[in-house]
Amino acid sequence: MQRRLVQALAGQAVPQPEICRVLDISAKTLRRYYRRELDVGAAKLEAALVLHLYRLASGNGPVALKALVFLLRSRFGWSKFAPVAVARD
Repeated sequence: MQRRLVQALAGQAVPQPEICRVLDISAKTLRRYYRRELDVGAAKLEAALVLHLYRLASGNGPVALKALVFLLRSRFGWSKFAPVAVARD
């Protein structure tokens, strides 16, 4: 029961200090005994956010363009500060 709760709370981006208060345990105990649940919850949250971002990026309009640029920069290393490649003969 508590393992599912920890995973659910972590998957909803509830901060670890709040999870500790809910379970009435220390942060050290939370990380020691619930590491997997914290990691799985965080991974599920990240996956949900990425899917939502992909949906936004596949749309039309300025929001889609901003989402697409963000994805390219964060996931694929694109940067507006990177030097421009120069073709050599």
